[in-house]
Amino acid sequence: MQKKFKEYLRRKNLASNTIRSYSATVERFHFFYKSISNANLLSYKEYCVAHYKPASVNIQIHALNQYLEFRGKSDLKLKTVKVQQQRFLENVISNEDYQYFKSRMRKDGRMKWYFMVWFMAATGARISELLQIKMEHVQAGFIDLYTKGGKIRRIYIPKKLATAALEWLQDQKIESGFIFLNRWGRLISREGIATRLRKYAIEYGIDPKVVYPHSFRHLFAKNFLAKHNDIALLADLMGHESIETTRIYLRMTAGEQHNIVNKVVTW
Repeated sequence: MQKKFKEYLRRKNLASNTIRSYSATVERFHFFYKSISNANLLSYKEYCVAHYKPASVNIQIHALNQYLEFRGKSDLKLKTVKVQQQRFLENVISNEDYQYFKSRMRKDGRMKWYFMVWFMAATGARISELLQIKMEHVQAGFIDLYTKGGKIRRIYIPKKLATAALEWLQDQKIESGFIFLNRWGRLISREGIATRLRKYAIEYGIDPKVVYPHSFRHLFAKNFLAKHNDIALLADLMGHESIETTRIYLRMTAGEQHNIVNKVVTW
């Protein structure tokens, strides 16, 4: 059944990571419950609400709803829980730490990681999208990727970054194909990237809480709006289905809010 469910999701053009996540949720549900019923679904939802954050709960609900649709039981679909929108961004690397982080990696000859961080911060690419970049895309200055619903998202590679990256790739004698490979010539794993970035952050004295792949995507969005206040364009560049998702980048980080309070409140 799981194999057929995965094929069903593939036909709906869902991303491979989404398919894995949805499949794992269904497997977890059936670990607890042998049958599909309204009572069992609500019980599982209650369990999720008690153990996970609202956003994570909704991911599992979306997974189960897809499964119910697949099984022809759409009438049992669950309602998502309300997610309270944050009034600030959390754990986003500052421009100062970003520049310092890059400069240290360059100085230490960690060029693959230097360019990986630069690509994320200069393109807004998700880690799964970053790993799809090839030499040919750097030469073209963009990469086109299929997203949910079979749409195409174009990620632009700024000229300054592309020029520097091409020089590095030529030095590495990489003429074609994927550019972010491990020592065995395979794509670096998402977990491997996150672990290595955290290791370097600690080594360089940067708070590891702000050094993770998605932090650089957040930095791209904040910097883009600061220099070009077009939220609709940013939504397209980020691959957001709704502009409301992008509006969070109009807000300050918690640290920025705190700094303003410290300056303003003197009474």
